[in-house]
Amino acid sequence: QVQLVESGGGLVQAGDSLRVSCAASGLTFSRYAMGWFRQAPGKEREFVAVISTSGATTYYADSVKDRFAISRDNAKNTVYLQMNSLKPEDTAVYYCAAKRVGISYIPNHYDYWGQGTQVTVSS
Repeated sequence: QVQLVESGGGLVQAGDSLRVSCAASGLTFSRYAMGWFRQAPGKEREFVAVISTSGATTYYADSVKDRFAISRDNAKNTVYLQMNSLKPEDTAVYYCAAKRVGISYIPNHYDYWGQGTQVTVSS
């Protein structure tokens, strides 16, 4: 069965950096676009970043553009989210998701989801 397992979350201070990872299994990873989403308490899940199957195309939410970077290693079936200059408003559970055809910033378009990893940024 398909599994997406996030790791690397934690508690950091404002201005710090953190990299979260998502290891995929049970699917042909190189055929899936991969996205990162986040959900803060009391808020809806929101798009953060997406990367195409080859890694050649990426898109970011305006709130994280120029601070976050998404990348993937198809040989390791892993997608990464490098987060720099973290702010308290980045505090959320971060989820990775896989989408079979095309890329999207809409959560309902994704086929598989991980369980999430908590990122907390203190001020």
